[in-house]
Amino acid sequence: MSQEVLMFKNRRVVRQGDKIIYGNLTDSHIAEIAITSKKKVGNIDVADKVDITLMLSDMTLSRRKRTVKTAKKNGLFSAFDLASVWLTRYCK
Repeated sequence: MSQEVLMFKNRRVVRQGDKIIYGNLTDSHIAEIAITSKKKVGNIDVADKVDITLMLSDMTLSRRKRTVKTAKKNGLFSAFDLASVWLTRYCK
């Protein structure tokens, strides 16, 4: 069975629960987007507040050593927009 890979601005998006990994592990950096609160819109839960962490993709380092930048945003669109800018700047 083949699975489609979700992409945003030519980078992979992988979600597990309230955590989203944005970027390619083969690049030097990835972004982690963590949904910290949700709100109801109609009968659907929508991400309200999110934390964004830019980190090195080297999994041999501790999380603390991999963390480059952090930010908080309202909504997924703002979070992905910021993460995309960070990844474009750092993955050269």
